[in-house]
Amino acid sequence: MTDTERKVLKEKIIAAIAEMEEKIKNRAATIKPISPENAIGRVSRMDAINNKGVADAAMRQAERKLVSLRIALSKIDSPAFGNCGRCKNAIQPARLMYMPESAMCVRCAGRS
Repeated sequence: MTDTERKVLKEKIIAAIAEMEEKIKNRAATIKPISPENAIGRVSRMDAINNKGVADAAMRQAERKLVSLRIALSKIDSPAFGNCGRCKNAIQPARLMYMPESAMCVRCAGRS
């Protein structure tokens, strides 16, 4: 990975972290427990509970991605950054631009 590619990728990771933090902040405001006292009807209540479950799963996924992005940012200046954690070959630059938190090349990730 060249220094220019590393710099561009670092900027992309920083922007993605800011975006994920904003997304998490916005989702946290919308995820609220469903109060049993709400008189919204049984079907509507079940729908609200289902929607909350979907929102909770999306929140957990966003939090995991944020952690992965922060880890990638902390390792980006390491000489080993951009190498597959399994086969040690270089991860394709296009994959890193699309998923900067990638720790494996496409071939090894497909085997997992």
